[in-house]
Amino acid sequence: MDEIDQKIVAELLKDSRKSFREIARKVGVATGTVLTRVRNMEKNGIIEGYTVLLNHEKLGYDLTAVIEITVSKGRLLEVDREVAKKSNVCAVYDTTGLTDAIVIAKFKTREELSKFTKSLLAIPYVERTNTHLVLTTIKEDFRLI
Repeated sequence: MDEIDQKIVAELLKDSRKSFREIARKVGVATGTVLTRVRNMEKNGIIEGYTVLLNHEKLGYDLTAVIEITVSKGRLLEVDREVAKKSNVCAVYDTTGLTDAIVIAKFKTREELSKFTKSLLAIPYVERTNTHLVLTTIKEDFRLI
């Protein structure tokens, strides 16, 4: 990605509903240039899709949990894939350190969180979990550039 691609992506991250004409004007290139570059970034997997940003708290997801998982017998990827299928999960990361994976998930109620935690412990090869509740979200934005 060169500087023009980065500027195009930055504009799309601000508002992916912008027309290519608007983006071209802001970046200082022709509309056709924006179209070609966006299509190339899609083709190369840099842009994987387009979506909206939701305010999870306004949708009732008041609880955010950061959950550490310890996995036995080298079955980490198997467990990761199973966890990633669960609807409340926002992210699954393999990590270094004392635990094998970290999960970020959102819940509407403590009961929902409790059921989720118990479902994790029911997955074969999950040895233990350690759940942290987020008290205040200072920043939650995965849009880089």
